[in-house]
Amino acid sequence: PSAESRRSYISRVPSNQPTAKLNCNSWVSTSRGRGKPDYSPVSWREYFDQMEDVNVGPADSRDVFRIYKAGSDGPLLVLLHGGGHSALSWAVFTTAIASRVNCRVLAMDLRGHGGTLVRQSDDFSTQTMSSDVANVIRSCYGETPPPLILIGHGVGGAIAVHTASNMLLPTTVGLVAIDVVEGSAMEALHIIQNFLKGRPKSFKSMDHAIEWSVKSGQIRNLESARVSMVGQIKRCEVEEADTVEQATPVTDVVVERNEEFYDQSYVNDKENAASESVYKWRIDLSKSEKYWDGWFRGTSNLFLACNLPKLLLLSGINRLDRDLTIGQMQGKFMMQVLPPCGHAVQEDRPDKVAEAVAAFLLRHKFSEARRETRR
Repeated sequence: PSAESRRSYISRVPSNQPTAKLNCNSWVSTSRGRGKPDYSPVSWREYFDQMEDVNVGPADSRDVFRIYKAGSDGPLLVLLHGGGHSALSWAVFTTAIASRVNCRVLAMDLRGHGGTLVRQSDDFSTQTMSSDVANVIRSCYGETPPPLILIGHGVGGAIAVHTASNMLLPTTVGLVAIDVVEGSAMEALHIIQNFLKGRPKSFKSMDHAIEWSVKSGQIRNLESARVSMVGQIKRCEVEEADTVEQATPVTDVVVERNEEFYDQSYVNDKENAASESVYKWRIDLSKSEKYWDGWFRGTSNLFLACNLPKLLLLSGINRLDRDLTIGQMQGKFMMQVLPPCGHAVQEDRPDKVAEAVAAFLLRHKFSEARRETRR
């Protein structure tokens, strides 16, 4: 990729300098005044029909994957989020796609993310993570799940490609990759650690975390940030010897106080958010660095080799690497460049992503338009 491509990717990594006060260890809003946006969290129930914890593996050593579902008929859209995010990053998109076509949605928290609890939470290999996807689908639908379309964003897009390429789910009929391009992703790996080091390590409240995510540009859509940030951070109790400023790993200095909080509306919990609580990231992405290369290396050719209808959604045309450029010219996949947005494409532009996915589903006759959207 060209220098222009590298600059494009770097410019889309969220800035560390929101308009309010920000430092490397904690973030507290300094904004005041009337007409302030509502940064309070919103429950997953506003977007999904149900939440389930799916057991995978032997009875004595099961992994538990958190999933969210919506819809009751049509093809199954299996939604895989990006690194550090959670299934809730698909919340607003789920409502948008369900209003356009008949479909079912299953969004899952990948291992180490959100509400998922696994024994080897530090194993982020593509082989393990793609097997997770297949195991969760089989646990939910048996050996013959409905026709499904794998849709992944970022790392989730790479996992979707590997899952399809290895034919782990034989009823897969389509593949959608969102803002995952091997060339530019490989070149950007070296700046990810700097981004992770530069963002706040803790927040005073869930509201402040949501406010930071919007003002920093990590998520450029307030509606999505209000539901999805709940899946990225959790409330922790600070031990007596700990202070918010310490940079010790989260697992060493805090203990989780109320896991049930994740399943409830924040509004019901505000009174209990005492000064001894802080909110920290659910996953330390920096510890997964040894897997970063494996996530993306070779994905362009794997994507092109998948004998399925394919759609690639990008936030900029200069994101294409050489292999994808040639493949696109040869008509091997559908591609759409979305309006300007950040890396969290389906959060920043949920309606545009839903329009593109709906058109893909209708073109290949995977689904039918909802009656109210038919012309």
